[in-house]
Amino acid sequence: MDKIKVAVLNPTAISEAEKMMVCAARLTQSGHKVKDLEDFLALYDKSYTEKTVQTMTGLPHPTIQKFAVINVVVVGASRRFLAQITRHQNEVKFMSASLQYSDYSNEADFVVPYNLLDSIMRVSYLSQCQAAMDRYKLLVEYGLDNDSAGYLAPQGLRNVLIISATPYQWKHMISQRVCRRNTSETRYVMLRIWEQLYELAPDLFTCGPFCMFGTCQEGKMCCGNPIRSGMTPKEIIEADFPLLAEGGEAV
Repeated sequence: MDKIKVAVLNPTAISEAEKMMVCAARLTQSGHKVKDLEDFLALYDKSYTEKTVQTMTGLPHPTIQKFAVINVVVVGASRRFLAQITRHQNEVKFMSASLQYSDYSNEADFVVPYNLLDSIMRVSYLSQCQAAMDRYKLLVEYGLDNDSAGYLAPQGLRNVLIISATPYQWKHMISQRVCRRNTSETRYVMLRIWEQLYELAPDLFTCGPFCMFGTCQEGKMCCGNPIRSGMTPKEIIEADFPLLAEGGEAV
């Protein structure tokens, strides 16, 4: 586990999300025409275009984007990222590897903060992380349970996390966590997730932080460095994380 990787576990759910979104929107307008189950199934299977999806996602009706769940796995992000992202609780579910049951003796890897990737302090940072886990291992060998020994685990300890959310909540998390005021690792992970979702359904996942759409909502806390409108997640990664862009260094 030497780098952060993400994957959409159920990509077919994205096309189902689009289909359900269009069906739900049409139902509000055509419910009076549904006389029996066959009528509804015909409405459900009725074809639609990319333009229809674009129109639906632009409507101020988030409920129609909540009829499917997209599961994503994040492998190799830190427990610090876990603490950040699990603050999103509305219609989002999480499951991660447990320090209570997992024994990380001789199994620990660590995320290197982005600002340390090319720093002379990188070696010292990793040394301190490993020293903490050496003490963890010693306590386990003396018979202490994994949960208690886990209090020594550094925040940079790599983890495995499953995130389950509706398209609407994925877009909400992306808008909040891709903002340049966020921590580097959180931004990078969410950009990688957004990159995959965008590749699978660009019309559904045309989103981003508020600054991309004209107005920062952070007030006095604004970073003063807005992301240019129309940038794709891949372009943002290349601009903000050149060491981690394709072909770059692992983190």
